[in-house]
Amino acid sequence: MPVFCDVSLPVPLDTAFTYVLPATLEHRARPGCRVIVPFGSRKLTGVVLQCHQQAPAVEARSVLRLVDEEPALTPDLLALGLWIAEYYCAPAGETLRAMLPLAADVRPGKILSLTPAGQEVARQMSILAGAEDPAAEILRALERRPLREDSLKKKFPLASGLLRSLERKGYLAAERVQVLRDPLRGPGRLMVTLESRDGLPPKLSKGEARLLDFLELNRGDHELAALETQVKGSATAARRLARTGGVRLWRAAAETSSGAAAASRPVLNDEQQAALDPIQSSLGSGQFHAFLLHGVTGSGKTEVYLRAIEAALEMGKSALMLVPEIALTPAMAGHFYGRFGERTAILHSAFTDFERAEQWRRIRQGKARVVVGTRSGVFAPVQELGLVVVDEEHDQSYKQEETPRYHGRDVALVRAQRAGATVVLGSATPGLESRFNTARDKYTLLQLRERIEGRPLPQVELVDMRLEFLRTRQQGLFSRRLLDAIEARLAQHEQIMVLLNRRGFSTFVACRACGERIECRHCSVTLTYHRREQRLLCHYCDYAEPVPSACPKCSSEHIYFLGSGSEKVEETLHQAFPRARIARLDRDTARGRHQYESILSAFREGSFDILVGTQMIAKGHDIPNVTLVGVVSADVGLGLPDFRAAERTFQLLTQVAGRAGRGDLPGLVLVQTINPDHYAILFAAAQNYQGFYEKELNFRRLMHYPPFTALANVIVRSERLEEALQMAALLGERLKNPPEGVKVLGPAAAPVVKLKSEFRYQFLIKSLSRRALAQLLHGARRYAAQNHWPATALVIDVDPLSLM
Repeated sequence: MPVFCDVSLPVPLDTAFTYVLPATLEHRARPGCRVIVPFGSRKLTGVVLQCHQQAPAVEARSVLRLVDEEPALTPDLLALGLWIAEYYCAPAGETLRAMLPLAADVRPGKILSLTPAGQEVARQMSILAGAEDPAAEILRALERRPLREDSLKKKFPLASGLLRSLERKGYLAAERVQVLRDPLRGPGRLMVTLESRDGLPPKLSKGEARLLDFLELNRGDHELAALETQVKGSATAARRLARTGGVRLWRAAAETSSGAAAASRPVLNDEQQAALDPIQSSLGSGQFHAFLLHGVTGSGKTEVYLRAIEAALEMGKSALMLVPEIALTPAMAGHFYGRFGERTAILHSAFTDFERAEQWRRIRQGKARVVVGTRSGVFAPVQELGLVVVDEEHDQSYKQEETPRYHGRDVALVRAQRAGATVVLGSATPGLESRFNTARDKYTLLQLRERIEGRPLPQVELVDMRLEFLRTRQQGLFSRRLLDAIEARLAQHEQIMVLLNRRGFSTFVACRACGERIECRHCSVTLTYHRREQRLLCHYCDYAEPVPSACPKCSSEHIYFLGSGSEKVEETLHQAFPRARIARLDRDTARGRHQYESILSAFREGSFDILVGTQMIAKGHDIPNVTLVGVVSADVGLGLPDFRAAERTFQLLTQVAGRAGRGDLPGLVLVQTINPDHYAILFAAAQNYQGFYEKELNFRRLMHYPPFTALANVIVRSERLEEALQMAALLGERLKNPPEGVKVLGPAAAPVVKLKSEFRYQFLIKSLSRRALAQLLHGARRYAAQNHWPATALVIDVDPLSLM
């Protein structure tokens, strides 16, 4: 009987595909293994869901290659991936692909061969063309046998343009394939260690014998590149010996920026110990339990996490720690490497494919029992998972904005529940849903009300910019109070942070004559002026164009720039304080992990006096010499058409205020606003989370928003406006009689109606029952599939954090 396997492929379809397993793979392919299979004219890498002997209705094609001898996804991770696909209404194949940071293992490629016309031309050119003709050389090489495109490009330096030309003329046929990479070939340090001479072939090459002799005399780990200078040919010999078990080859773990020595263990205060005790008790029980650790900024939450992880390791369990952004990973990694050494692994998207794959394998092999990662770290193949910590659990970065649109915090809870692990959600400003779950006894609330060592919370003052304008008659970026405070701190050699949660120099460019605003060609938003790069940039699709010298509509030369961003804040501070050393930290200055670390490290070491930035500077940083935090405009996010706008504003202001006064010196926070009576700003200034929580909860209850209802945002999109409107109308007709307890709002134009060249119309769906909501959403997907909508036309976002 032939053996078949169901394979989930990374395509936007809701079905698995059945393939025949060749006899050589029947007993090797298992659920969770990756395989390369034909799909139409392409070759794709998918994940085996199950093996069986039930033949499909149509003739099945054969699996081409097995990628993994051991399943890449363990049974529990495979089950978790299928749950995510079901809950978040996402294709299973795309979900499973997102769970595996192993892109370095398989890469797409092309195999080129001659067509009949190409064979005829090759014969003619072999007679007429000289040996130096590159086109003739390529054709002659392909006449002997088909070759991979990358091999031809390496052999013939001018091949790139010639291959495209020959393919256009019909002389070459291209077959797209998936090529397995040698995991030991790639960037990074390759290490070699002697294993055993037993079982080696009786005849060894001179190079192999020399290498074995050297390794026997010099026991231990050796870097292969350095070894090549001492033992010629060792690289080739080592690869051969690795296949027979004589030596072990592996890639050195990716370097981290921790730079931390063994960290000292501070004495816990009474509040920290009271929070740690129930966590340790839960770890010992081996049962799932969720805790919400609500601690004010600077209260020592990180030390509670570290002690809880120590307890888990002592019990023989592993721990997973999630942080919201790459920006926080280096600082957190420093704590963890200092405490746990090589038992720590780091997972985040700033690593290369090879670095991520190496860290993933260390975790899978059990060499790393403590994992620190960003959102996708929740899928780390941690063995014997006992503890999951989600730091800054309220942060919006935990929500994936592309398919699958999962929430890392919520997936962490589900994974821990299935593993019988303990979860600790930590924040100074917990999300409303998480705080509400403590009231419903889903989570246990733990509180740290005081800063460590009895340090006071910073003093917060509101500066009413309406009164500032009336008194100065100037529309300045900074109030006199903030400028005076900065000058005083500079005189005392203390450090300052200044927040404006907008990038760029000016938020939009307009014409004074006709009022025309310069918008993105692909999105219905204005372009932001970036002065340093002298260009206008779209922050949604990254479209850029030069700054115009005249209005594109009326040709007037009266172009002016409105609004302010972090770049303008930096320049204005340079003008006001020419001797101050100022750095800026936002997405423009810190495009990668290393740039971020270098800016923040220099500020921490005192190389800069003032750090200007967006929300990147607001969380997770502990810099004792910062005594002043200035918020240029606290109102930036309040006007957004999103029911979470007030909550985000409160969280941002509270978090950034917490950066001040973390050392021996007291802190001051100055918040500039034109809405000083708004409850989010007032409660943030008073650092009164409970007051904000109760007031916001009343609004949510009245308007039937989470946590009182389940929510989904359904978007219909198309590059053609008429098609988007038609599909939205048809779906609206389909959803006009929802089940009891479900309310459908829309269709309506999305707040950003055109995004990345697509027109977007949305439905907001509220439901008292998650089951009813899931049935409605899956019904909408079936409707789209039955009517042959394009695969990307329907976007479903379950539990959305942004409605933009």
